[in-house]
Amino acid sequence: MLVTRMRIRLRPPARPIYPPSSLPGSRRMSSRDYQDAIKHLNSLQSNFATLEAVRASGGRISESAIPEMVEYLERIGYKKEDLNRLNVIHVTGTKGKGSTCAFTDSILRHAKPDWKVGLYTSPHLVAVRERIRINGAPISEEDFAKFFFEVWDRLDANDKRKSPTTSAKPMYFRYVTLVAFHAFLTLNVDATILEVGVGGAYDSTNIVPKPIVTGVSALGIDHTAVLGNTIRDIAWQKGGIYKEGVPALTVSQPEEGMAMLKQQSIDRQASEFIIVPVTPELSEIKLGLAGTHQVQNAKLAVQLAHKFLQIQGSVAPEMALPDSFIKGLEQARWPGRCQTVPDPKYPATTWYLDGAHTVESLDCCVQWFVSPQVALRPLESESRPLRVLVFNCTHGRSGTSFLGTVLAKASAQLKLHDSLVSSDTLFDAVIFCANVTYADGRFKGDLTAVSIPEDDLAQLKTQTELAAAWSSLIPSFPKESIHVHPSIEHAVRIVRKLEGDGRPVDVLVTGSLHLVGGVIEVAGLADVAL
Repeated sequence: MLVTRMRIRLRPPARPIYPPSSLPGSRRMSSRDYQDAIKHLNSLQSNFATLEAVRASGGRISESAIPEMVEYLERIGYKKEDLNRLNVIHVTGTKGKGSTCAFTDSILRHAKPDWKVGLYTSPHLVAVRERIRINGAPISEEDFAKFFFEVWDRLDANDKRKSPTTSAKPMYFRYVTLVAFHAFLTLNVDATILEVGVGGAYDSTNIVPKPIVTGVSALGIDHTAVLGNTIRDIAWQKGGIYKEGVPALTVSQPEEGMAMLKQQSIDRQASEFIIVPVTPELSEIKLGLAGTHQVQNAKLAVQLAHKFLQIQGSVAPEMALPDSFIKGLEQARWPGRCQTVPDPKYPATTWYLDGAHTVESLDCCVQWFVSPQVALRPLESESRPLRVLVFNCTHGRSGTSFLGTVLAKASAQLKLHDSLVSSDTLFDAVIFCANVTYADGRFKGDLTAVSIPEDDLAQLKTQTELAAAWSSLIPSFPKESIHVHPSIEHAVRIVRKLEGDGRPVDVLVTGSLHLVGGVIEVAGLADVAL
């Protein structure tokens, strides 16, 4: 096992990450460009201890999120009712909510090319502005900075608070959500696809009084769950986005989860509760997002778009999918999810990027990767490619469980496709690295994370535990082919060395969206991946 350690320059969460002359609220602020906005935004991040407190509470600590978010909204000059002008499609779920939003966005843009369609998602891969999109494109750096500081200044100017416990400014996700609302209202969007951040009932996005339609993608016990939570608890949270007089949609769910979602739709007086039906045409469409699991997400997106257009434009439902819907499904893009990216500078290298970070999503990731179209594809050359796994997961999650899922699913897929390869020999090398962007210990500004425990990062505790788990799962795996490194740049360097072997190199990057975003940045994939 190769372990590379280095002295990482860590910053305590309370320590400013920029010079005193440019501190938030400072009169000596030197500039108001995009990078300055990112520095200010990073000052609002929750540290590890805060995030752990939220998780340990089972979400109850977030019960104040809705009234506080409404207060912040009012402080920047809006009422809750103003958000109804955004014409919102609100989407939550454990798996597939982001992909569902991407499909829905693409469908609406193709069905209504003269509309201005807003899309709000999280997290981002490389740049924060990816979270706020207009007609499929992230808003510009100039626009992000403009809207960011307009919100900042309004909060400073209206500092009167209803509760003494409410902070002067909201934390990171809430702040970006405010920026998105402000941007979409200013730009007069015709429709908004709004992805829930975490949960549903207490999520910061859940202050829109009356969306046009709401939808829940697949449920499961995901990383937001804590010990003792059940599928009913998760369904209660997700069903919290259902609203009075608004259609409530869901895909097929486990029995207990479905019962709770239906009850939530009744309790919240939704206009109708719809379990989205089968869409036969989907089997004939090559979806823009790879993976068999995307069919269910596409099905939900189709029904959300249908219902939205019926309500907004009095459009009668059609028996067959319109051509505009088909084009929207085919041309949907969602970077970092089951994405194949040929390296623009190293033709023999192909990156397979998937930000799967739950057991369920890792299962889907491996099903996609270990298939005849991807890792098992026939090659013109006689030698098979070197396969590399680059992996990381958030501190506190079970590395053994995650890696066990990867290997178990890989084994099942290899048997399914009658491959001579075994799960023990699927990968030639594995790299476990921290989510720090660069080898000198720096983060790219947009990828800065203060939520990583300092001791964990300094000692590479999580990555070392992952390496140990891999060795225990595959005792025969060569120790010299297991790498532990403190940064994403170190991991990319290992891949670059393997490229000198003369064989094609296939690299699967998974376990963390932050890891995927860092690889896109360091490996120079942005122009082709984003």
